[in-house]
Amino acid sequence: MAGFAAVVLAGGAARRMGGADKPALPVAGQSMLSRVLAAVGDAEPRVVVGPVPPDLPVPVQSTREKPAGGGPVAATAAGLALVPEDVALIALLAADLPLLTGEAVDVLRLTVEGAPMDGAVYRDTDGRRQMLCGVWRAPALRRAVEHVKAARGTLDGASARELFEALHVAEVSWRRPGPPPWFDCDTDDDLRTAEEWAR
Repeated sequence: MAGFAAVVLAGGAARRMGGADKPALPVAGQSMLSRVLAAVGDAEPRVVVGPVPPDLPVPVQSTREKPAGGGPVAATAAGLALVPEDVALIALLAADLPLLTGEAVDVLRLTVEGAPMDGAVYRDTDGRRQMLCGVWRAPALRRAVEHVKAARGTLDGASARELFEALHVAEVSWRRPGPPPWFDCDTDDDLRTAEEWAR
């Protein structure tokens, strides 16, 4: 088993930003979605779960969770359905990580490859795991989805916490200079902060 894929979750409601199409919002002249996809430029396939603008500058596969708005676990399952079974590692990422870089993704990949863990995620400065900024062993992620489905009878409305609670996770601290790659944009203030960092 070899290979590396990426699943980018881009279907959130962005309630704290007035319902905006958050992944399409620009940071330093590029949409947040484009910036996330650039950070996983060597992934094959790159799957976007959510709306994909027609002018997206990179080729992707796209899908939607069923039902639409079913939450992060349903979206993860939809993305995994487009990833071949022989892929070993999957980056599972939110689409609102405009400061993510290829280097930051590589750190997570190397962590997973070098440790007997199911995945690796960044831990922020407050000690929180940034679960939608991680790289996972594909079989473990698929098993986690099936575990949630078996426990609840449905993936609709399942939380990210339910998906990850049974997985063994390596926590990674970002110790390099520059902005944190896990910084996500949930508010207009976050977007302005990301713009300042990116410039």
